[in-house]
Amino acid sequence: MKIKLGIFFGGKSVEHEIAVITANQAYANIDKEKYEIVPIYISKKGVLYTGDHLFELEQYKNIDKLLESCTQVMIINDGTNVKVLKYPIKKFGKNIINTIDIAFPIMHGTNGEDGTIQGYLELLGLPYIGCDIISSSVGMDKIVFKKILKESGLPVVDYVSFYSMEYITKEEEIKNEIEEKLGYPVIVKPGNLGSSIGIKKAKTKSELEEAIEFATEFSDRIIVEKAVINLREINCSVIGDSIHCVPSVCEEPISTDEILSYTDKYASGGKGQQNQQGQKAMAAAQKKLPADLSDKKRTEIENLATKTFKVIGASGVARIDFLMEKQTETVYVNEINTIPGALSYYLWEATGKTFTQEIDELVSIALKRKRQRENTIFSYEKNILALNGNKMGIKKK
Repeated sequence: MKIKLGIFFGGKSVEHEIAVITANQAYANIDKEKYEIVPIYISKKGVLYTGDHLFELEQYKNIDKLLESCTQVMIINDGTNVKVLKYPIKKFGKNIINTIDIAFPIMHGTNGEDGTIQGYLELLGLPYIGCDIISSSVGMDKIVFKKILKESGLPVVDYVSFYSMEYITKEEEIKNEIEEKLGYPVIVKPGNLGSSIGIKKAKTKSELEEAIEFATEFSDRIIVEKAVINLREINCSVIGDSIHCVPSVCEEPISTDEILSYTDKYASGGKGQQNQQGQKAMAAAQKKLPADLSDKKRTEIENLATKTFKVIGASGVARIDFLMEKQTETVYVNEINTIPGALSYYLWEATGKTFTQEIDELVSIALKRKRQRENTIFSYEKNILALNGNKMGIKKK
């Protein structure tokens, strides 16, 4: 029998459209002989839908019209399996649309990579592909992520972090700390967003103030990092789990500005990478693939990638982004993307693994974690309320 694979995509995130593209790319490359695909689209309002046209990318030019052809759903665990039901429930007629054996969350950014959807799937008792709650939330939070890496002895740039509300009352104190500890230039980022959203470079105090004000529009926690001069950005993907994982080849994105912007990544109008079906990849930015690195430097970055992956307890596929100073070739871990755009398939194709093989491996990793958790005790069968009766200290009126 085919495995019923529920693809959860979209979501309440500024990266909603990117998730739609990634989900469509994944669907085009899934082995339909092995898996029955159950699409679960999550709208920007958090409403769940399923439908036959959700993997037709052209339909998303008019989302309202697309959703008219879809069915609103709810998902429940009835004690035997996880079911997809029509919503609202009808008193008469069939309400069960399908069941799901394993979930494939493809949701970038907020509510997708921060542990939210993973917690929802955990409550449903539904095994899923990718990082768990803790590794997702750590990977998404730039501040916590850097603290953990620094504690683990992995190289990160110097930084200052603070709450936006704190900045209102301690603005001069925070700016002075940034200038004394980091100097200029600096990179100002929201504490928990991806895709270069809300990021600005500041070379002066006035630019710093403007960049902080901009970042607070996207997050209540801000991180300011010392900028790497003469920068090269190097990315490496990792697949596996915290026990065994392997790195891909490295790539070097070529940006049109000092920071690889959202436009560089997704809307530059470039030709983009092509998968086997001729479908355009999400990232239109130019890349050097593989990156021009010495064997020694490539090995160093690959080792840092797998160590970073393991330090946060990651699972599935992730992409780790590095900053490298051109003159000294000093390397810093910048961030991890626990649900990377296009699932980093182009890095794995360059490594010798097809997109279809990558997805098969992700399913296998998720099922391995499911088997491991089945041997872990999460609750006791005994009912202590029944055992202790009225001896729990609760007084009757």
